[in-house]
Formats: sequence, C-alpha cells, structure tokens
Amino acid sequence: MTEARTVRETQHETSQLMMPQHSNNLDHVFGGVILSMMDTASAVCAIRHSRMNCVTVSVDRVDFREPIHVGDLVIMKCSVNYVGRTSMEVGVRVESENMQTGVRRHTNSCYLTFVAIDRNGRPMEVPRLIAESADEIRRYEAAKARRRRRLEERTAETALAEA
Repeated sequence: MTEARTVRETQHETSQLMMPQHSNNLDHVFGGVILSMMDTASAVCAIRHSRMNCVTVSVDRVDFREPIHVGDLVIMKCSVNYVGRTSMEVGVRVESENMQTGVRRHTNSCYLTFVAIDRNGRPMEVPRLIAESADEIRRYEAAKARRRRRLEERTAETALAEA
C-alpha cells in the first residue's frame, strides 16, 4: 500500500456534557463512561486513517487523575501516533471543563490499539503515517517503543502459557 496520511488528517476532537445518568452517588462520572467515550473517539481516528472498519485490540493503562463531575464538559482529543502494517496506536487526551468557570483540567490520557479489518474480520494493511511536527515525531517514536514492549510482553505471556 503506497497511500499515506498525515497525523493532522487523522485527528478528532469531540465533547459531551456529563449528565446525572453518567454519574455515581458522589456526582462523579463513572470511569466506564469515560472509557467508552475514549474508545469511540479513538475509533474515529483509526477509521479516518485506514478508511476501513477497525476493532479495538488493546487499551493501555488508564489512570483517573481527577474526578469528572456532573455538569462538566468532557473533551476527547485524539490522534493516530503510530501505524504498523495492520495496526494503529491512537492517543487520547481527556479534559474536563467546568462550564461555569471555563477552567479545564487534564483528567487522563490513554493509548488504544486498533486493527483494520475486512468484512470477514481479517486484518488489512493500512496507510503509512506521516509525522510532520517535532511533537508528532516524538509521539511516533514513543509509540514505537510502547509497541515493542507490548510485543515483548505478549511473547513472554505466550511462553508462560505454553510452559
């Protein structure tokens, strides 16, 4: 595949106002609501990059740094950081905005890996990623290192399971 897309072409930002049905009894938004929003928003990036159906294959560590409250606007900022042959790492930055004060807080970040698939569920080759800015190149290299660690962990887990 000779096609290539820039990081900018893959980026996606979305927001949603948090309502009572999103919260627990402390008026904090459920972590599962945020995880679902992260998965959906990052899928848009993966599909935008590949122009194919994509499935989530992994979600890296998620730390909830601060609570998100009912009435906050949750903003998801996503972009493809790295592309392999069939997989893509998408980074998501989650911010919470107090609608009365306008103050924004970075509440968490996460990396999700997607694989592009055909209609039979088989992995498909995806376009190369063009990282242009210094920040995009830095994120690409960091994602490449995370991918290497994930593959090493998977190999070690497989060896343990077979032992």
